[in-house]
Amino acid sequence: MLTLDEMVGLLKASGEPTRMRLLSLLAEGDLSVKDLTAILHQSQPRISRHLKLLYEAGLVERLPEGAWVYYCLTRDEAKGDLIAAALRHVDQQDVMIRRDRERLEQIRTASAQQAADYFQQNAERWDELRALHVPESAVEQAIVASLGDEPIDQLLDLGTGTGSILSLLAHQCRYGLGLDANRSMLAIARSRLDGPNHGHLHVQQGNILDLASLDRQFDLVTLHQVLHYLDDPSAALEEASNVIAPGGRILVVDFAPHSHEFLRKDHAHRRLGFSHDAMRRWMAEAGFKLTIAKDLEQERRLVEMSDTPLTVTVWVATKMAGSEPM
Repeated sequence: MLTLDEMVGLLKASGEPTRMRLLSLLAEGDLSVKDLTAILHQSQPRISRHLKLLYEAGLVERLPEGAWVYYCLTRDEAKGDLIAAALRHVDQQDVMIRRDRERLEQIRTASAQQAADYFQQNAERWDELRALHVPESAVEQAIVASLGDEPIDQLLDLGTGTGSILSLLAHQCRYGLGLDANRSMLAIARSRLDGPNHGHLHVQQGNILDLASLDRQFDLVTLHQVLHYLDDPSAALEEASNVIAPGGRILVVDFAPHSHEFLRKDHAHRRLGFSHDAMRRWMAEAGFKLTIAKDLEQERRLVEMSDTPLTVTVWVATKMAGSEPM
């Protein structure tokens, strides 16, 4: 519950057109100051000032990532309920609100196209590029150890790329499906999985943020080095939750927080790694209970620019019975 003074303070902090527009946009997912500046067509100092007021009021939270800062709505239940109640009564056909949503969609489309272009250009060198970022053999060992020897009936690999995870878990699963939006990646994956021991593995083109067309539920969903390409990683976890049976598991492999800005510029990364707290929150919101969070220190230094090694994290979570994404 909120005290009277707290309630008045929150209403004052949000009771301004630009700040209400910011809250409406952040309800769609985490956004950077750069994104919000482009959407609202206001100066960076002005947007930062409004965000500072919302942050000081406890309505939003800051998520620093290298030289960028992302913002998200508060995790406080009472304050979150207040925001949700206010936004429910905002006319979604209001000219400014509708325009903001259109610009948000344009930014997300542009980011997705940038990533698609990158994958297209680097498809044949994909495994080589991954080797620059992380010792893949160590990650594969950690994945196998984290999953244990429990048989996998139905495996779904989102953003399958060259099919490395399907190949790694081929002996352990009865049926495996890999989804990827990029045809060049899928061609390489099909070649990789073309063999007598991989007849139960399949790949197809698909959008990992829209899994409604899948005709089955899975007991394991994997996202291997995928989330850092997304503007809103939590959306992928929520969508995955919709196709995981109760008691099923999700495995995420990605970078821990880092400051390698060149990965944004040269390798189409949107997010510079994820903290355990952020992943635990997103997992809980999607109906999962986090069971494993294991950091793997980089064994070799990056070839490019920095002496600071990248750390890869393996997260495993279980879908809670009766839970639905929030």
